[in-house]
Amino acid sequence: MTDHHPSPVPRPSAAQLAWQRLEFGVFFHVGVNTFAGKEWSDGTLPASSFAPTHLDARQWVRTAVEVGARYVVLTAKHHDGFCLWPTTTTDYSVASSPWRGGQGDLVAEVAQACRAEGIGLGLYLSPWDRHAPEYPDPEAYDALYLAQLRELCTNYGELVELWFDGAGSAGRSYDWDAIMALVAELQPGAMVFNMGTPTIRWIGNEDGLAADPVRYAVDSASLDNYTDTVIHLDRARYVPPEADVSIRRGWFWAADDAPKSVEHLLAIYYRSVGLGANLLLNVPPDTRGLIDDADVARLRELRAELDRRFGSPVRGEIEQIADGVWQVHFDAPETFDHLDLAEELGDGQRVTAFRVSVESDDLDGDVLLADGGTIGHRRLHAHPPVTAQRLRVTCIGEGARLAGVSVHHAGTHEVPQIEYLAPTDEPE
Repeated sequence: MTDHHPSPVPRPSAAQLAWQRLEFGVFFHVGVNTFAGKEWSDGTLPASSFAPTHLDARQWVRTAVEVGARYVVLTAKHHDGFCLWPTTTTDYSVASSPWRGGQGDLVAEVAQACRAEGIGLGLYLSPWDRHAPEYPDPEAYDALYLAQLRELCTNYGELVELWFDGAGSAGRSYDWDAIMALVAELQPGAMVFNMGTPTIRWIGNEDGLAADPVRYAVDSASLDNYTDTVIHLDRARYVPPEADVSIRRGWFWAADDAPKSVEHLLAIYYRSVGLGANLLLNVPPDTRGLIDDADVARLRELRAELDRRFGSPVRGEIEQIADGVWQVHFDAPETFDHLDLAEELGDGQRVTAFRVSVESDDLDGDVLLADGGTIGHRRLHAHPPVTAQRLRVTCIGEGARLAGVSVHHAGTHEVPQIEYLAPTDEPE
């Protein structure tokens, strides 16, 4: 039946809502750059330099699962053009490396590890290619790129995400109609990151930080971190953001780099997942082909602190008592210092402002606990500890619906702070 009164607010697809429920993913940046100590390279590093000695994709994915990630994204091809699978489109790939005697397929190994661990797989395929001799010829390169994408979308099972990095592509036009048609044909459930006809978008920085409000309905998105280029969509669409950041200063592993502190990583979590954006945390394999021991240890510390703060939520019963107003009731008085809110998003993001207050018979009126802009998939609020059995949530926004309210007793209401880190060298 045709809806003659469609919502003016863009609505999500079932696949978008499923992706938002994943909340937290891990990025794996690995390739020839890993062995050269570079962030970007120009396509001239020899394929033979890719020579991990103890590569174990299962260790990577287990590490991701251990920290709580529900999907991973692998850099199948970075800007240098080196392919982590034995593509038929170029000899600049693992097939020309000494790893596995030239018979290896790293995409396949990661895909197998993801299936074994029950976690989703996403793949990054850089549109910009600094190695391919076809790149200066748009028609020839589009054909090569489509062939690479077809291989990745055909040979490695279901993908949750296809990551199209905009770096290096300012002013360049690719055949996005053909690219999107291929994705629709072969991986219709995969989220499309930031280019073509995106279904998810970049948060706009490489620090992993969102800011209130986090709007899911947008008509444009930033292209990359190095230019002011903006992608304009044909209309406002439901395009929720993903906040990407590296556990280290650099995206590729380097011996002179080190992981961020737990405090810094917690601050990122509050400013991404805690504001309704997905978090994609890069954890780069080292030259052995393993996640660095220091990174593993830091991730375990992060998981322990997230569990300590948020591992024992108390969910309240919610009842709508007026238009845009809900009462939250707990079975007994609860002492807590964090609110955890969720919006019902099936009809699109509706909440544009909200406030949460304590209802108490012993107080003269309600006491404000928190207020803000958007709620979205999830909104975390730290506040001074309070003991209460009833809360009131008031939302502004036509058709706004509350999906759930939980509280946590973290033992602290101090929000972790971002520490200053000197940037890595600019890419060449």
